[in-house]
Amino acid sequence: MPSVVDCPIVLRQEVAEGHYRISVQAPGIARVAKPGQFAMLQVSGGYAPFLRRPMSIERIFSDGVSFLFKVEGEGTRLLAEMDTGHNLSVHGPLGNGFTIDTVCDRHILVAGGIGVAPLPALAERVKRDCGKAPDVIIAARTERLLLCEDDFRRMGCAIHITTDDGSAGEKALATGMLERLAPDARTCVYACGPNPMLRAVSQMMLDAGVMCLVSLEAQMACGDGACLGCVIESKSEIEGEKMLRVCKDGPVFDASLIDWAAHDLRDDQ
Repeated sequence: MPSVVDCPIVLRQEVAEGHYRISVQAPGIARVAKPGQFAMLQVSGGYAPFLRRPMSIERIFSDGVSFLFKVEGEGTRLLAEMDTGHNLSVHGPLGNGFTIDTVCDRHILVAGGIGVAPLPALAERVKRDCGKAPDVIIAARTERLLLCEDDFRRMGCAIHITTDDGSAGEKALATGMLERLAPDARTCVYACGPNPMLRAVSQMMLDAGVMCLVSLEAQMACGDGACLGCVIESKSEIEGEKMLRVCKDGPVFDASLIDWAAHDLRDDQ
């Protein structure tokens, strides 16, 4: 069950330009959290900004969790300025996490930019439950913005790096690297990143008959499914409803459920 807890910050570090990791002591949350879930963080003690900020859970430890985020506005700027010893109000864990199919022979994680945030915890869980670390594709605009490479290597993951400018790894898109790895029906693919990347990965895996789970990002006001501010369209009705809430029904979805064409129209507006 989710809870609201004041959690002391035990680690704060800038991991890349404008990207930060914060770890909090939260044994109760860590005990029940699953890879792919998120939390709503209170970034200010006052009324501005008023709403909590949704953050993917990056790692799950015995006594706490960590969050990895990019500074993009006032809320994340304030969060990045919090230091160790500060109490951070955390509402979580929330949403549905990744389902790991232990029958699959191979697991591939695909990360685009800050979309890498929920995947370290998933990699740890895949290794624990399946006895083998997954392959991980890390895509970024440039070498300076590559995230979590060392973390995945310490887990024993096979790392495949692509950058837009060719400054590290290969000059390619994540989808190009995924195609080269040739996932088949005995492979499970898990992806998080920009919507264009997720659309392309989802279509590739659908065409190849490969199970694919995607973790979506959305602006959220409540995190509990009440405000309906983070809805997406499904390809079919589920219990008479075609709209799915990223916070409550996700943020992890079977890629085949999502009406990506509707998202294309929305992005063009």
